[in-house]
Amino acid sequence: MKIYGDTNSGNCLKVKWVCDRLSLPYTWVEIDIMKGGSRTAEFLAMNDWGQVPTVQLDDGRTLAQSNAIIRYLARGSELIPADPYRAAQMDAWMFWEQNGHEPYVAVCRFHTVYLGKAVSDIDPNLLKRGHGALDQLERRLADARFLVGEAFSLADVSLVAYTRLAHEGGLALERYGAICRWIADVERELGLSPAR
Repeated sequence: MKIYGDTNSGNCLKVKWVCDRLSLPYTWVEIDIMKGGSRTAEFLAMNDWGQVPTVQLDDGRTLAQSNAIIRYLARGSELIPADPYRAAQMDAWMFWEQNGHEPYVAVCRFHTVYLGKAVSDIDPNLLKRGHGALDQLERRLADARFLVGEAFSLADVSLVAYTRLAHEGGLALERYGAICRWIADVERELGLSPAR
């Protein structure tokens, strides 16, 4: 399997982390999105959305969208709850990550890390909505070790990717005690060094 990704992208790292956790062999192919690497004819033939991550399976088929990829790769593993209701709760968090978290938390970081903007130049409404997403995450994690109760799942992988780096986009994490505890727990589960 080949993973076409950008090592600065949380969405791409989700895929790497799941492969590493499950000992799935892969070759990483670095794509520089800022230099148009995901817009070449060759790349668009694999993924006409022109986005990373994209995986090319051993049989040549390709799959895009980070949460769909990790859901596929982790099928049958302990990363997806066996109980259908718990699995649906996991999915709910993963859907929320893409429409209620990533558009704010990850986009704030994109402005600073990829575009080189100062935090003071980020739209204040974007920062406000980023804090709103973190507030919601904090409320959930104040009552549970992981997002789906006591069991580590793909929901945690999906949400930690950009949450652990939120400070890089001007969203300070110090006021979020439950999130900080959860980040440390998830980093241990994934064997990651703490985010700086």
